[in-house]
Amino acid sequence: MRAVTERLERYQLRGNRLAMIGLAVLGAVALMAVFGPFIAPYDPLEQDLASRLLTPSWDHPMGTDDLGRDILSRILAGASVSLSIGITVVAITATFGTLLGFLAGYIGGAVDEAVMRVVDVVLAFPSIILALVIAGLLGPGFENVVIALALTQWPAYTRLVRGTTLSVREMEYVEAAKAIRAPRRHIIVRHVMPNAIHPVVVLVTLDIATTIIFASALSFLGVGIQPPQAEWGSMLKAGIPYLRSYPHVTFFPGLMIMLTVLAFNFVGDGLRDAIDPKREEMMVVRG
Repeated sequence: MRAVTERLERYQLRGNRLAMIGLAVLGAVALMAVFGPFIAPYDPLEQDLASRLLTPSWDHPMGTDDLGRDILSRILAGASVSLSIGITVVAITATFGTLLGFLAGYIGGAVDEAVMRVVDVVLAFPSIILALVIAGLLGPGFENVVIALALTQWPAYTRLVRGTTLSVREMEYVEAAKAIRAPRRHIIVRHVMPNAIHPVVVLVTLDIATTIIFASALSFLGVGIQPPQAEWGSMLKAGIPYLRSYPHVTFFPGLMIMLTVLAFNFVGDGLRDAIDPKREEMMVVRG
């Protein structure tokens, strides 16, 4: 981890304009998620049928939906839901998948075989389809969406970390630790994990973006977050009948999903460039 930190401190993503733009957008979305309830001009759940389907104006900068609810207020409320789902799911999948990958890659043998067969079974199904089935069985709601997505996304971490661990465990410093009979747990925690975790840093950032898309898709299909709770995917679904006549109802939720996902992807690409040793070597050669 020290090598990762040193490279991040050296580059600080300042040389990557897209990454800096992504950080700025994510900072804005995070502020929306934290302070949205305090700065929202209206109650995101309050219905006003006399003001339904109003186009953007000074009173309603993003207009109103089919029930007269202020879209800006619901966008602000939905930011915390989308980010919470993304961060919670990735925290669970990254932790569980990474630990399994370390064990499978380092111990090998029957443990590796058993873990990778389970990974192959899960990866045999498209993630969104499997998540849709699980969410449909469990029912809608925040917790069930988290469970459905977590059960389908952990294999990516296991497979990635296993491959990296297989390479790291053959390094000289690991062999030296084995030669002096260091405990296996000490070798994994002290030598293998810090040097095999580099790709996980990038995958975590990119995976949050994927999770937000999947969560929005589940809500759009009716098995995720349910109205009247504000969530960008469910807001998209509610605006579909009015797509031609009142496009603002779907435009703004879709725009927020797009900007947030792009921001995470930009930051993930910047992190990949910052911690990639090959990039550093190329910069030295070119310099």
